[in-house]
Amino acid sequence: MERFFLYDDVEDTKTRFVSFAGKSQRYDLAILQSSRFFGKVLVLDIQFGRFAIIGADDVEEPGYLEHVYNRTEADTEDLREYLRELLS
Repeated sequence: MERFFLYDDVEDTKTRFVSFAGKSQRYDLAILQSSRFFGKVLVLDIQFGRFAIIGADDVEEPGYLEHVYNRTEADTEDLREYLRELLS
């Protein structure tokens, strides 16, 4: 079978695993830094199997984290606070 690759690159990344308890739930995250994301980070929610490439501007976008991680505004409050600290 013939494949047409748009790209097939290998690069070193920095991965950070973070687990913390928020006001209403626990968060288990994997955070990947790579030059491919243009200053943003790939944040994987390990418990719920959801992920997004996030920058400081995305954290402040109303409803964005709630949509991406399929959580309520209240459940996302602690995550938003942590990401603000991480990306500042």
